[in-house]
Amino acid sequence: MIDLPLAAGSFVVAIVVGLTGMGGGALMTPMMMLFFNVPPLAAVSSDLVASAVMKPVGGLVHLRRGTVNLRLVGWLCAGSVPAAFSGVFLVRAFGDGAAVQQAVKVSLGIALLLAVAGLVLKAWLGGKGGSSSTHEIVVRPIPTVLVGMVGGVVVGVSSVGSGSLIIVALLALYPALKANQLVGTDLVQAVPLVGAAALAHLFFGDFQLDLTFSLLLGSVPGVYLGARISAWAPGATIRALLVLVLLASALKLLSVPDPATLWIVGATAVLGGAALTVAARSSRRSADPSRVW
Repeated sequence: MIDLPLAAGSFVVAIVVGLTGMGGGALMTPMMMLFFNVPPLAAVSSDLVASAVMKPVGGLVHLRRGTVNLRLVGWLCAGSVPAAFSGVFLVRAFGDGAAVQQAVKVSLGIALLLAVAGLVLKAWLGGKGGSSSTHEIVVRPIPTVLVGMVGGVVVGVSSVGSGSLIIVALLALYPALKANQLVGTDLVQAVPLVGAAALAHLFFGDFQLDLTFSLLLGSVPGVYLGARISAWAPGATIRALLVLVLLASALKLLSVPDPATLWIVGATAVLGGAALTVAARSSRRSADPSRVW
């Protein structure tokens, strides 16, 4: 049975995903848990299966555009695919019933905090990318496999990380990659990664067909609409709001009291606004040739 409110919620979240290029699992799974009372394991399982359906579409687009380093994809998948499949067994190690649900809830909260840190780091490093082609990158196998393993476990346990955590690690390891090459490589490697995690959750998780279908019903048109309007939308502002939403969701999942959550999110907003103001002023000064330092 289709859950129309859930489909509407996934539509709104998917617009944000289309605008920002990340945040699918980080937004969709907490939305199901916090607003629709979906059990944590069912939310993770259904979101991963829905993502496994949608990821290949974007991956094919980047493959056709030539913005994918296939050697880098191969080394990432060598670590991420088995780690993602094993992630669900790590969750099951906590026990059954309420113990599993609580473990997933806490893991998701921690993953969201990591996603917030990743978004902030990506914004800070965003202007430092290089201009080399995908074929000029020297792949570093061992650290790349380790990134895949860590990202795979996080995705398998919480459904978060394929777009927000791994891409930041790639940016740190391979600063010469262009932004579109980072996104393309990350998106293509996410296809087998999410597929492995989804397969494990189909067998051992708490997959629910009606939840997954409702997610797809809203998210497919939402992602398309978000991608269409991303050309003129203020991306920096949207990403800043995304950080605040993810931070608030993480704190709620970790059972932080409401007053403390409001103080933390408010302080983050104030400090972030101040940092953006300083950065904007610095950028204007450096661009003004009439200024003499």
